[in-house]
Amino acid sequence: MISRRDAAIALDVPMEMAQRHGIPKRLTEAELGEILDNPPPWLVQSRANRTGKRPVWVHLECAVCGYEEAARPKKWWPEFTYVSCGHHAPGELPPPRPGFVRSEFDGVGSRFVGIADVSVPD
Repeated sequence: MISRRDAAIALDVPMEMAQRHGIPKRLTEAELGEILDNPPPWLVQSRANRTGKRPVWVHLECAVCGYEEAARPKKWWPEFTYVSCGHHAPGELPPPRPGFVRSEFDGVGSRFVGIADVSVPD
């Protein structure tokens, strides 16, 4: 059995849309396969409306321990160099390259800190 959240990730739609269009809380792999093979009109329209600027789901993986999760990206997220679990020390990540400065962003996914290394302007 697949959860509605996992189905939303597989269909690449927000959870709210999956719920609104009747995706059940649990469905079989065969039912999900049927939706993927013969998408309903709302899913076809959703895919047609995509601009491609921002993904619906992103895959986050801790650069230290490898913990993974799928999350909905937020508008304020920059392009992260690394993400790590909040309990890891900053020294457990590789240091920034010469000429780069590092910024940390809390609240990424359920437990991550986003690390963005950007070049120092001349």
